[in-house]
Amino acid sequence: MKNQQQNNLLWAPWRINYIQGKKTPGCILCKAPKQKNDEKVHIITRAKDAYTMLNTFPYNNGHMMVIPYRHVANLEDLKDQELKEIMSLVKASVKLLKKHLRPQGFNIGINLGKAAGAGIDKHLHVHIVPRWNGDTNFMPAVSKTKVISQSLNELYRVLKS
Repeated sequence: MKNQQQNNLLWAPWRINYIQGKKTPGCILCKAPKQKNDEKVHIITRAKDAYTMLNTFPYNNGHMMVIPYRHVANLEDLKDQELKEIMSLVKASVKLLKKHLRPQGFNIGINLGKAAGAGIDKHLHVHIVPRWNGDTNFMPAVSKTKVISQSLNELYRVLKS
């Protein structure tokens, strides 16, 4: 008898809107700050040259991004004041996440280019991913599924308070 792997299912009906939803052309990271509803797009902070927002498809609860307003793909194309503000927002975001979520560590990084894993490779952005001891479990290994313990809307309200 052959070994058969059991299929595990995790129902996530809210994802169907993304899967079947109409994809609009253009850069979502350029469009988000132009909307007048920060809560809808999960923008946490607006500064002069950059902003922070929650990642809609997070690696972990509290996954934030720091994004320059200017559509720039390469780190070397950032102006000095943009780079300084981005790093200031990274620092402030880490402080905010420590206060409200009390993570035990962070992954902070930039994926430059598709080959480096950038989902949006034409608009540079910094990922801030809170981490806890034991925050990974069998789900990603067995079923290629990540369990996020808090909704984006609830997390938005916590961080904006």
